[in-house]
Amino acid sequence: MGGFSSEYEISLKSGQVVYDTLDKSKYNAYRIHIFKDKWVFVNDLNEEFPIDKNDFSVVVNEVKINFDCVFNAIHGSPGEDGFMQGYFELLGMPHTSCGMYQAALTFNKRDCLSALKPYGIKTANSYYVNFGDTIDEDTIVKTVGLPCFVKANRAGSSFGITKVYKKEDIQQALEVAFKEDDEVIIESFLDGTEVSVGVINYKGEIKVLPITEIVSNNDFFDYKAKYLGESQEITPARIDDVSAKKVRQIAKKVYEVLKLKGFSRSEYIFKDGDPHLLEVNTIPGLTAASILPQQAAEAGISLSALFENAIESELNS
Repeated sequence: MGGFSSEYEISLKSGQVVYDTLDKSKYNAYRIHIFKDKWVFVNDLNEEFPIDKNDFSVVVNEVKINFDCVFNAIHGSPGEDGFMQGYFELLGMPHTSCGMYQAALTFNKRDCLSALKPYGIKTANSYYVNFGDTIDEDTIVKTVGLPCFVKANRAGSSFGITKVYKKEDIQQALEVAFKEDDEVIIESFLDGTEVSVGVINYKGEIKVLPITEIVSNNDFFDYKAKYLGESQEITPARIDDVSAKKVRQIAKKVYEVLKLKGFSRSEYIFKDGDPHLLEVNTIPGLTAASILPQQAAEAGISLSALFENAIESELNS
């Protein structure tokens, strides 16, 4: 838990939920904090013990501890963008998240959407900007229209996102996005019902969880809407059966095409009756307020069953 990005506080909460939920009679769980300046095991007294990065072990009271499996609850870098996956795979360490390439691909919004388009997955119109590029506001507006969304390409939890209504505000929105990443994606505004669909590998089968409808009290589903209660998350979503079937099929297809494993949550907006993909999250929030645990509960899967399945799947693979 932890990480290098603006999402580290949410990750610490997710990790703590996993730690508190796991059955202590089955598992010896350890909280490992991953930060740029330290990798440490934090015990229940909040004492810190450094992790040996050579083999991802820790020495506590002169006893070396090796781990059987990593439950990856790091949102953002380095846990959701492929770095930790590559490290664990080099060590031969089982971990609950998707593979290195899949993590890197899905974390890069531009690349992920481009990879899925040939499979018929619909998306918003988009325009790409890199830090240092000459900004042509007229071409941007001509390509994506107004209002539009200016997003940091590799960031989560709605950090670095601005909804822009006027051409004059594009530059300021880019500055906000560039604080999170040196790549930006600008997308057309899709006016329709927004839904979130969790897909997991549960007991050896790909399972699409009940759909959640997102109704933000704010201008869009921003950080406050996601984490500070300024939204309604309605599970199951108030959409007709045809729409529900469409988005379930697409969410499963995305999971399969990208060859994901573990947890995933993808976001869609309906336009002209068809779901348009916004993004794919491979390490979704796992707090009590998070969407995927809500969906699992609706499907009759408890938090403990959800987490244990992720661990057992890895240990038995």
